[in-house]
Amino acid sequence: MFNRTTLLVLVAALAAGLGLVAARHVFTPAASDAPAMKTVHLIAPREIPAFTLRQSDGTPLVPGELKGHWTLVFLGFTHCPDVCPTTLAEMAKAQKQWEALPETTRPRLLFVSVDPDRDTPDRVGEYAHAFHRDTLAATADVPTLERFARSIGLVFEKMPPADGAPADAYAVDHSATMVAIDPEGRMAGLVQPPLDPAAIAADLTTLTKTMR
Repeated sequence: MFNRTTLLVLVAALAAGLGLVAARHVFTPAASDAPAMKTVHLIAPREIPAFTLRQSDGTPLVPGELKGHWTLVFLGFTHCPDVCPTTLAEMAKAQKQWEALPETTRPRLLFVSVDPDRDTPDRVGEYAHAFHRDTLAATADVPTLERFARSIGLVFEKMPPADGAPADAYAVDHSATMVAIDPEGRMAGLVQPPLDPAAIAADLTTLTKTMR
């Protein structure tokens, strides 16, 4: 019989899978003339519906803010015990490798907290910047986050706390897949775990250098 920890792991895996399946059903493969990638799965670029998130500095994050760079979007939350800190730590290695690229076109990582009840914009920023100073950090209210996540083929779900635990001792299951947004602000790729920081850095560097 499964215990609660095993169940949560299974639900998290299902959530990640659902995000990937949704993306693959909605978005078609990229054109064959796209550069060869080691770990970024390119897809035919698709527009993302309008959204407004709140960045860690209090300013709004809207689609136009993501233009001009390749951006990897990762959903998570600051109380995450494993997937989030592991992903951000691995991505920090990739970010260090592309620091030599011009700041005006350098790839970026956007960490979006899907736990607004506990994660204020300030807290999200402090958490993300502890891994790498260049990481963009944002959150929003739950309905906005749900629309944003669905629009890029990802999912998340707040799980109830264990019996007898405090009300705020809950977890949030979420997709572990990262979504690549191109310099036009369109969804254009997927990055699935397990992560290879060197390969991700190489792919994003190649994509940045081939921007038209």
